[in-house]
Amino acid sequence: MLALTLLTALLNSPRSLLAALAVAALCTAISGLRPATVLRRMVPVNLFMLLLIALMPLTSGGREIGRLGPLSYGKDGLHLALTIAIKGNAIVLMLVALLGSLDINTVGHAMNHLRVPDKLTHLLLFTVRYLDVLRREYGRLNAAMRLRGFRPGANMHTYRTYGHLIGMLLVRSLDRSERVVAAMKCRGFRGHFYLLDHFHYSRLDMPFALVLIVVLTGLAWLEWL
Repeated sequence: MLALTLLTALLNSPRSLLAALAVAALCTAISGLRPATVLRRMVPVNLFMLLLIALMPLTSGGREIGRLGPLSYGKDGLHLALTIAIKGNAIVLMLVALLGSLDINTVGHAMNHLRVPDKLTHLLLFTVRYLDVLRREYGRLNAAMRLRGFRPGANMHTYRTYGHLIGMLLVRSLDRSERVVAAMKCRGFRGHFYLLDHFHYSRLDMPFALVLIVVLTGLAWLEWL
């Protein structure tokens, strides 16, 4: 996955970029993810790309293809913005296809085998695990505020109230984290998760590796032919 991502980032020719995007779309299609899930994950990326396409040609020069008041819309800037947009979509689609179908425990397990520092692995696992806990805690605090008659508006009272809400959420998060650490230590945690099941070589690993090598070679051939 890292090799495919790095190679896609280095591509510049239109045919190799479109081929990379097609490969990413194919991987997403066979990954088993629902189209609605994929589209929802692609929305933030493409909102940024639309902003890039709208603004970059105004500042990058090149042959003028249009004007916006005193600013000229340059062809070189548009080409660069489209190149970045295709690269970004291809890379994110690959990440969605290869990582989006895995549960967080499997990702943490893989990071452990890749010798990622334990602290980073634990940070990822605990962050994902307790984001929903923090969301529910925020929901309870927000509901309590509304039951007491709070109605948000563009005034200092609203800003102070939300400041107090965030502060209370941080305090409760710290208190919960201390209880979680104490509970883990009582159960024998010493800074390392012991894995009961490990990855094993399967019959699909070799065909997958061969297909990946063929794809990498094909993209490189299209780019540097």
